[in-house]
Order: sequence, then structure tokens, then C-alpha cells
Amino acid sequence: MAVVIRLMRAGAKKRPFYRLVAADSRRQRDGRFLEILGHYNPISQPYELVIQKDRVQKWLDAGAQPSEQVASLLRTSGMTLGKPSKPTKKTAAAAKPRTPRKPRKVSARKAKVRAAREAAKKAGTARPKKGAKRKAAEK
Repeated sequence: MAVVIRLMRAGAKKRPFYRLVAADSRRQRDGRFLEILGHYNPISQPYELVIQKDRVQKWLDAGAQPSEQVASLLRTSGMTLGKPSKPTKKTAAAAKPRTPRKPRKVSARKAKVRAAREAAKKAGTARPKKGAKRKAAEK
């Protein structure tokens, strides 16, 4: 059973109130849960967030995964969510300066079309649309 720590919506229409719960990931958002871990009221100014940190930490240590919103709320409350991740290959590669790529070889036909396009641009004339030559030949 995969356990997820997520928000369960409660409260009236247009007046949301959320419970922080540990639940089976296959259950509905507002369905059966394993334990209530706190609550979050986004309507009050400033928002109200109550978390039982020891219970949340117990579930995290047991392998529960927090949802994105719960992870954000836990970070704002000062909890660490796990070990810092190792740097990936992408971040290491991003630190290196990129070498410029070699220009691709262009076929003779495409080079001819590009040259015609540049000449038309310099002359200020509008070039014919795709297939205009073929349509003229058909008439």
C-alpha cells in the first residue's frame, strides 16, 4: 500500500478548509484516510496551518510521499522532507560552457532556394507562395 500525505477538502462551498491526512494513494481525495495530521485554512488572514510534526515525520520515515502542495506547506513550516539529492548529470553538464555546433550541410536545392529568398528580400519583391509555379504550369 502506497501512502501519500495530502490535503482533504472540507468546509462549505466557496469556503475551503483542508485536513492534512495520510491516506492510501488509491483512495479518493476526500475518501477514507489512515490518520489526520493537521489542518490548513487558506481563507483566514494570515492563513492558519497546524501540523503534528512528530506524526508527519513518522509517516515520512515510513515511506509516505507528500503531495506537491503538502510538501510546500511543510517547507514553509520549517520541516525537512528528506535527504538532499545528489547532483544529477544534467546540472553538472549545465555548468560546463557549451561548444558551438557545426553548421549542417545544406543540399544544393535548399541552398538555391535560400539564395533566391535572400535576393528577393534585398530587391524588396514578394516571392511567390508555395506551389505557385506548379499551379501556373497547370493552367
